[in-house]
Amino acid sequence: MRWENLTEGPGGPAALFGADAVVTRTVDTPEFRGITFHEVRARSIVNRVPGASRMPFEWTVNPYRGCSHACVYCFARKTHSYLDLDTGIGFDSQIVVKTNAPELLRRELGSPRWSGAHIAMGTNVDCYQRAEGRYRLMPGIIEALRDHANPFSILTKGTLILRDLPLLREAAGVTEVGISVSVGFTDPRLWRTVEPGTPSPAARLAAVRALTDAGIECGVLMAPVIPFLGDSPEQLRATVRAVAESGATSVTPLVLHLRPGAREWFTAWLGAHHPHLVPRYERMYAGGSYAPTWYQRRITRQVHELAAEFGIGPARRGAARRIVTPERPDAPAPAGATQLSLL
Repeated sequence: MRWENLTEGPGGPAALFGADAVVTRTVDTPEFRGITFHEVRARSIVNRVPGASRMPFEWTVNPYRGCSHACVYCFARKTHSYLDLDTGIGFDSQIVVKTNAPELLRRELGSPRWSGAHIAMGTNVDCYQRAEGRYRLMPGIIEALRDHANPFSILTKGTLILRDLPLLREAAGVTEVGISVSVGFTDPRLWRTVEPGTPSPAARLAAVRALTDAGIECGVLMAPVIPFLGDSPEQLRATVRAVAESGATSVTPLVLHLRPGAREWFTAWLGAHHPHLVPRYERMYAGGSYAPTWYQRRITRQVHELAAEFGIGPARRGAARRIVTPERPDAPAPAGATQLSLL
């Protein structure tokens, strides 16, 4: 691995962290077997989302790079190429941990330059992946946001979020807090092959129930809806019914998109597990990273009709995460990197 491309160069941007600040560890326990952690001290933690993004927020915090959830379709895989790591196994097993994220966030939130804008988490890699059980960065991050009454949202596939339920309730008492759990399907066979490092869909929906029972509104991002594998009328019905039964406040479908980095890894997986579908995917995604508009609209319509049938409304723009418009949208960005957009 080369870290030099993240250090400051002549006329270049400020480094994300210095090469001399990296400590590499392996942990020989069953839950972390095969995973290497690269502990770094980041120089900034609040990142601006690129202006071309479709996301309804502008700022993110990502305490980790890489993700042991190992979702074969993960759009964030390309970010590992910035570290000269591969976007396949390397993304799943080489995890960068920003060990100073809580203290750094507290400092940046206290800066006169900070506008108090909404901060989204879990939109690049999951902040409640397995590494969080070891490093416990999120409690300090939530405490900083709570103490500054800064609105925030979390998107996760990790049931570990329940550990921080007391802190989330405290934060919700002083600011806007939005939680969304990602559940694209409930088919256990599909889950085991495309999301091998995640809690099961049933466990995630149980977490939704626990959050809502505790008074924390929680929406479900039904993502991704995977063409030809998770999009049959029966599969969509089963998923929306399960989401409704979990007590989720909303359900928002999102069709699989395949960007460079993720596209190659997913295509290799598809060829190994469902080779007969490769030509169909080549046709469907011939126009780029996104499925055709007609297909996306069809899925959205079907999910919204099912949601109405089961008594759960589709999310309004921003509603699932209760996003607050920044008071100073033209505030200068903190030093640091921008993030790939989720959509």
